[in-house]
Order: sequence, then C-alpha cells, then structure tokens
Amino acid sequence: MRLLIVEDERRLALSLAKGLRAEGFAVDVVHDGREGLHRAQEGTYDLIVLDIMLPGMNGYRVCGALRAAGHEVPILMLTAKDGEYDEAEGLDTGADDYLTKPFSYVVLVARVRALLRRRGSGASPVVRVGALAVDRGARRVERDGDEVSLTAKEFSVLEHLAMNGGDVCSKADILEHVWDFAYDGDPNIVEVYVSALRRKLGPGFIETVRGAGYRLRG
Repeated sequence: MRLLIVEDERRLALSLAKGLRAEGFAVDVVHDGREGLHRAQEGTYDLIVLDIMLPGMNGYRVCGALRAAGHEVPILMLTAKDGEYDEAEGLDTGADDYLTKPFSYVVLVARVRALLRRRGSGASPVVRVGALAVDRGARRVERDGDEVSLTAKEFSVLEHLAMNGGDVCSKADILEHVWDFAYDGDPNIVEVYVSALRRKLGPGFIETVRGAGYRLRG
C-alpha cells in the first residue's frame, strides 16, 4: 500500500512517515499544496493524508481539484484548530475523513486502515491463493491454517503479489507500490524480500517469470 502525506509541518510529516513505514506502508511526503496535487495526479496512491493549511494551495482546493478530475483515492484531511475550519466544508470537497490536531498516532493509523478497508468494501479483506490466506485488514498470513510470521515489508510484498492474482509483477512495479517514491537503492532488494518470503512460505508459492518478474501461484 502506497500513501502520500501532504503536510507542511516537517517534523510531524516525517514522524508520521516513519511510523507508517514501520507499519509496512510505502510513504511519500511533500510539504506544499501544489506539489501535493501534482504528485497525487502523477502517482498511484492508495490513500492521501492531506493537511488543510498548506503553502501554495490549501487542502480544500487540492481535494476539490482531485475530485473534479475524477480521482477517487481516499483522502484523510488534517487541521490544526478545532472549529476554525468547518468539518462539513472539508467533507463537501470530497474528503473521506477528518482528523483534528493534535491527534493520537494510534487513532491516525486506525483511520487510515478503516479508509483502506472501506475502499475495498464488497470484497473480502482476506485474499486466498491456494493454501495461503492473506488477511489485509489484520496484516496476517496463514498457510494451511498456520500463521506465518512476516515482517511489515515482507507482508507488503506478498500482499501486492496476492492482490494481482496470478498476474506477473515486475521488480519496478513492486518497488513502486511497496517502497517509497524517493527510493534510489538497489532494485535487487526485491529479490532479497522474495527470497525471504520463499523461505518462510515454502517452495512453490512464488514463481519467477524470467525477464518479467514474479507471480503468486495457487
């Protein structure tokens, strides 16, 4: 899952990004409204955390512009002062939820997960591929009914493969959705995580398609 944080309070933005990355999300951060709008329009995000008070363009306008252009990505809006900005106005522009600062990090993570579950409503949060059950809500994996212990990043890689059914996912595609926009390290890190998953899941689940990428097999 890939998130975008648009927040001009740099310490807060970086703190949120650090925490969400530890939860297994890929997180990009920008500090300006116009840059946030550009990044949201150009990138593929599963959710946007959007501050209202931003330089360049405020959060209401960013949200309204995205909705007017047909973008349906869930948006969680943040504001610093309860009552100064109307919650209804934020929601009227197309935001999906609203959080007033200061807020508990635990509450923010719960809201993020709730919005992501809501986005996938109508479909089970549990993706089953053969003997594997990938529970996206609980971030839990079972093989033949037994839990498999995965790190946050290992889970995110497996989740992305599972969400693509039997389709092949290239290294570039996995990097885009599981790592951050700014990641400029060795793309072979994908191989490292795939190898770790194979050790934990056992043979036969993740297939290498030579010259193309990886796919999950039932």
